[in-house]
Amino acid sequence: MSKTENWQDRELELEIEKVAHGGIFVARHEGRVVFVSHTAPGEKVRAKVFEDKGGSFCRAETIEVLTPSVKRVTHIWKEADRLGAGGAEFGHLALDYQRQLKTDVLEESLSRMAGINQRVQVMAVPGDELTNGLGYRTRIQLHVSEEGVAGPYRERSHDVVPVKSLPLAVAEINELGVHLKNWQDVKRIEISSASTGGIQWFIDKKIKGDKRLTERALGRSFRISSGGFWQVHRGAAELLASEIVELSEGLEVEANNLDLYGGVGLFSGALATKYGKKLNITTVESSKVATSDASANLVDLAKHKAVAAPVEGFLKLQIKQGLELSGATVILDPPRAGAGKQVVDQLSFLKPKKVIYVACDPVSLARDLKTFTASGYRVETIRAFDLFPHTHHFETLVSLVLE
Repeated sequence: MSKTENWQDRELELEIEKVAHGGIFVARHEGRVVFVSHTAPGEKVRAKVFEDKGGSFCRAETIEVLTPSVKRVTHIWKEADRLGAGGAEFGHLALDYQRQLKTDVLEESLSRMAGINQRVQVMAVPGDELTNGLGYRTRIQLHVSEEGVAGPYRERSHDVVPVKSLPLAVAEINELGVHLKNWQDVKRIEISSASTGGIQWFIDKKIKGDKRLTERALGRSFRISSGGFWQVHRGAAELLASEIVELSEGLEVEANNLDLYGGVGLFSGALATKYGKKLNITTVESSKVATSDASANLVDLAKHKAVAAPVEGFLKLQIKQGLELSGATVILDPPRAGAGKQVVDQLSFLKPKKVIYVACDPVSLARDLKTFTASGYRVETIRAFDLFPHTHHFETLVSLVLE
């Protein structure tokens, strides 16, 4: 059979081999790779092809499990299981097994993309085992149908799925009952709940509730203006801040330390709890609102500067002006796409003593690590945490030192 024969809408009987990046699984059929959703390694399933562009692979959806995995459990969200609501693509698997799959993905990404052969276990956030990884999301987004129904999109579509519960959201968001009400002439609803008790939501772009939220981590308070970024998992900020402090061992207080993609200053504030108010550090963030928050949140640090600029533009200017990063520690917390070659090359040129990379995508991370190691940096420590239970996402922290 030709590899280019179109299998669109064809039903296939498949044996699942392994997990792949993106929350999907790998099978092979008649010489082609088939990426299959909502299954698990070792399962035998009947799946229907929903995308085939005629290449060496196609994509399929499980429609019947013929031989279930021993790790398959009752789905944590009925609407995701029965109606296809997006946002819990691993919800049919035991929580500890989800982390093993994420560990597999990280191991393969590091090996294939960066040449780093190391198995790093993805660890649970403390407390998640007691809740089965439910009730952790402090930020959610719902879409609204033409009929006024609020809910998540169905996977791979813009169809809104009506839901009776939001099992991944914190109790404060569920208690609002926004997902149970009718919303005429509305397109999107965003809700944020703070650890200090505040709650904020947007009906399209109209703000309701608190105009600013206050969060706390490592004993410090952080102001977050409307629409500002904060970690989604209720325990993530404290956990990541603690990890940053530990990985920063040896930081030189007087060096030109940088907190790139620094947001409202969480990691700089965390470092101040260890190194004191004389810490010299600059936060760089493209959002002017977040930069203003960072300035207010770190006002007690006499040598802190908050810069509103794209990271690559800031570094280009610093290189031109002869910034000295010898002895400096740089925190790098880029978006899902990663820092990218330009930023990594700029940092490598400036030669900071240590880089602490916080990544939410293992493939982007591995690509950037390859560039760093080719420029003389050595991977010192890698740690990973399951900040997004019942999804394929997780967070990885890497410390690199200049050889």
